[in-house]
Amino acid sequence: MPIYEYLCPQCDVFEAIRPMSAAAESITCPQCRQTAHRRMSVPNISRTGSAAFRLIDSTYRSASEPQVVSGGLPATGSRKTQRYSSNPLHKKLPRP
Repeated sequence: MPIYEYLCPQCDVFEAIRPMSAAAESITCPQCRQTAHRRMSVPNISRTGSAAFRLIDSTYRSASEPQVVSGGLPATGSRKTQRYSSNPLHKKLPRP
């Protein structure tokens, strides 16, 4: 259900939770019983819990607070492989 803000001339701004079909332009103030008029306010459409927001937030944060990487460089895959076997039984095998 949406939350509407009303401005009372004597009191301050107050909120009223009403269905969209029952949102009146003016209602009575719950404190002083004067007529309060509805005021335009910014809608609350934040999606702070979504994965997209977390991705955008981490992207902005990485510009000023980069993550610290610990450890060595990754393996490049250029290891030297052993061309011979030290097993004595392999010496008896025929050679190409």
